[in-house]
Amino acid sequence: MSDRQLHLNVNLLHSGVYASAWRLPESDPRACFDVSHYVRVAEIAERGKLDAIFLADTPAITDRIDYRSFMSMEPTIVLASVAAATSHVGLIATASTTYNEPYNIARRFATLDLASGGRAGWNAVTTADASASRNFGLSHVLEHKARYERAKEFAEVVHALWDSWEDDAFVGDKSSARFVDTSKVHPIGHRGAHYSVAGPLNVPRSPQGRPVTVQAGGSSDGRDLAAAQAEAVFTLAQTIEEGVAYARDLRARAAAYGRAGDSIVILPGLATVIGSTEAEAKRRQDELWELVPIEYSLARLAGTLQVDSAILELDKPLPDPLPLPSNANHTMFQGTVNIARRGNLTVRQLLRALGGGVGHRIIVGTPEQIATDIEAWFRAGAADGFNLMPDVLPTGLEIFVDSVVPILQRRGLFRTNYAGTTLREHFGLPRPISRFARQTEAAATA
Repeated sequence: MSDRQLHLNVNLLHSGVYASAWRLPESDPRACFDVSHYVRVAEIAERGKLDAIFLADTPAITDRIDYRSFMSMEPTIVLASVAAATSHVGLIATASTTYNEPYNIARRFATLDLASGGRAGWNAVTTADASASRNFGLSHVLEHKARYERAKEFAEVVHALWDSWEDDAFVGDKSSARFVDTSKVHPIGHRGAHYSVAGPLNVPRSPQGRPVTVQAGGSSDGRDLAAAQAEAVFTLAQTIEEGVAYARDLRARAAAYGRAGDSIVILPGLATVIGSTEAEAKRRQDELWELVPIEYSLARLAGTLQVDSAILELDKPLPDPLPLPSNANHTMFQGTVNIARRGNLTVRQLLRALGGGVGHRIIVGTPEQIATDIEAWFRAGAADGFNLMPDVLPTGLEIFVDSVVPILQRRGLFRTNYAGTTLREHFGLPRPISRFARQTEAAATA
């Protein structure tokens, strides 16, 4: 087995990545509101030795809930329940840097990290959504660059708070009545352009030192944030060439920040539709597509492109030119437009290629075909692994775990057992030392 190992997360998109997943006979329409559904998916992921499960989040109703299930429950609370039912699989939750305060996020994820024995990860997003803004008393969405400037400082504060307790600060010595060594608990004294935070955190360090920081963003500002702060990145790429170019760019940016180029785990999204034969897989895809209302697909596409759906004619290509709106999700916008332009697709063909509104790459085929595709991307350096988005949950993940994972294991690409218990160990990331402990060491040797 080679030193480099594949990483696999499952993006737990309620009933599945297809908008119609909840309508299949085996699906529970109430799954998105049922914590036991998330627990069941996590148990399957852990049985397959996957690195982590991931929960996206938007603090508003942004989808057409008259047509499909959606992300509704607060993800860290869901993952606390999942933590109690599992022992190894990582637990990554999304929390916005625009609609939260750094101290609250640092405390919430440090608590999840302690509760799970060191399995927590924070997906830092900037959230570009008008309905979310209105839920937090804002009349407009912050400008793209401003959101990322705030996000970078936000992450710096969170990391400082996670470091504010040294590893041996907790004493718990009954005989001396010494509970905490306060000389090893440090205020952070942050004063910046956007935040003023005294610290320290009131939660000690966890088994993995601090939660893993994840970022998802393909714009130049997003890549710069990832290069500066992220340890894993969820991204979008439709071709191996796109994946390789993204990886090279991100690693070069990380090196400019003084970080090792290979210190970030890069995980493009990958939607899977699996059948015992290629024909069976395509029939399953056809069934899922036919159950997606065209009104939903058009609304979703219009939302991604930030245009009026009335200008999208089903049997014509996308309008050209189609300028990038300043506050669009750059990753999804560009990925969607690239699919359309590359294949010279009509809107109807584009909707089908997107699976009714997905945007990430979709692969349809047998377990062997999917394993071979994953291996090709991995060996080319286009990905360190994938953020999997099964067509239907939990059945699509069960099929992947039972049929694709064994092939990857036989090829020496994927673990047959967990080597550790923390998310950092799964990702092959080092356990960070508290910056305050480093300062203490430096002062002692000066």
